Amino acid sequence: MMQMTILYESGLPDSQEFFDLFETTGWNQAKPIQQDQIYTAISHSWYTVSAYKDDRLVGFGRVISDGIYHALIVEMIVHPKFQRQEIGSQILCKLVQRCREAGIQQIQLFCARGKSGFYQKHGFKERPVDAPGMEL
Repeated sequence: MMQMTILYESGLPDSQEFFDLFETTGWNQAKPIQQDQIYTAISHSWYTVSAYKDDRLVGFGRVISDGIYHALIVEMIVHPKFQRQEIGSQILCKLVQRCREAGIQQIQLFCARGKSGFYQKHGFKERPVDAPGMEL
């Protein structure tokens, strides 16, 4: 089997390319967000990683952080046609590595429903039911 070449870059992808990738997740159904709004949101990230195959955006992940103590990994996305090819693992490892380089002590993440096994494989643990953390 031929090895697929993926280019990983920190920095923001093109707005339309990102929105097209974001739409593949189905997350925009329940609480819709406009392209310019989500792009502004990712523009305020502490660190981002974009994955490209032949100049096409196929994966993305970002960290929201204070740069010292807390980091939150969000918008971990790999295009469905490119899943299970280690792209998500590479993105996650690059995000975590950047946090560790900065000495960040608390690395947390939002996990899409049904994806906890992927993150557990990378050392993340589910919070106990009685652990801190809530959502509005």
